[in-house]
Amino acid sequence: MRKSLRVGLIGTGFMGKAHALSYQAAGSVFDDISRPVLHAVADIDGARAEQFRNQFGFQKAMTEWRDLVADPEIDIVSITTPTLFHKEMALAAIAAGKHVHCEKPLAVSAADAQDMMLAAEKAGVRTASGFNYLKNPLLKYAREMIASGELGEITDFNGIHAEGFMADPETPWSWRCDPAGGQGAIADVGSHIIAIARFLLGPVSQVFAQLDTPFKTRPVRQGAAERKEVGVDDIARMIVSFERGCSGTLQANWLATGRNMQLAFQISGSKGTLAFSQERMNELHYYKVGENSRSNGFRVIESGPQHAPYGAFCVAGGHHLGFNDLKTIEMAEFIRAIDQNRAASPDFREAWEVQRLIDAAVMSHKDRSWLTL
Repeated sequence: MRKSLRVGLIGTGFMGKAHALSYQAAGSVFDDISRPVLHAVADIDGARAEQFRNQFGFQKAMTEWRDLVADPEIDIVSITTPTLFHKEMALAAIAAGKHVHCEKPLAVSAADAQDMMLAAEKAGVRTASGFNYLKNPLLKYAREMIASGELGEITDFNGIHAEGFMADPETPWSWRCDPAGGQGAIADVGSHIIAIARFLLGPVSQVFAQLDTPFKTRPVRQGAAERKEVGVDDIARMIVSFERGCSGTLQANWLATGRNMQLAFQISGSKGTLAFSQERMNELHYYKVGENSRSNGFRVIESGPQHAPYGAFCVAGGHHLGFNDLKTIEMAEFIRAIDQNRAASPDFREAWEVQRLIDAAVMSHKDRSWLTL
């Protein structure tokens, strides 16, 4: 009989649903891990919590997250609330001896993220943060190509995460616009491209940043005349230097009209170039110097069973993975780390490193100067 790990989920929004689906799938797709069991769900809206319990088969529904954290039957706490609440919830779960998965960005500030990281490491519990796009098998393949020297000396990295969900200036003010909950686009979407840059090329040593807020106010609710000041950035642009010696750019933008998921990068090297976009997440474009001399173009590497763990989902290439498959891989790797009593990747320490760069970029913008991490 496979061991079971009981999951407590806090939050029933978009990411709460993604967590519930991925825990369910992970236990079926991967047979080498403990089976996750959906034990309890908490949401301040009791009706919503009960609906979620029925929809996904949780054993319990509650309105108080503290009751969930205190439940002695729960092994894993998954936090999918707005960033402002992450620290208190995570520290309580850690103090209760639970393993913790917390969505990104991990905390409002690097100082808060560090507190969460150190508490978890002292308690000996396993942690993970929701950088699910790192779980794309093609990104792992890209990192292998870079590490093996197939691109030669890396000369440039250009990365962007652009979406348009805030592009309408009449979109109402929300928690995303409140600086009490952390930074804006640079943290919300920018954390993903920062995590990818670090995953592929390693630590960033210096940053110079510019943050813009084109829409200074937003209506307090849909159609309202009353407006409220936006206290965070809508667009962030960063020039960065990597410890490995190359440099590049990172951009975060939630005003990108027409874009749903332009999480993309291009890495250039002396022997070749890799290009990727999450909008075509099953394709990695590769140019090799000296190859295709007449067409001088890129070739497409399409994801398939040869790129583990794609084959756990489908035995045939070209059938493609999706967003929830990446979350399933993420949860499976987290559970595997718990089973093997080792650090997950990315864990709270890596999420803290991402937050350090976000904080440094904000300070660079305020000081109008380069900042060394």
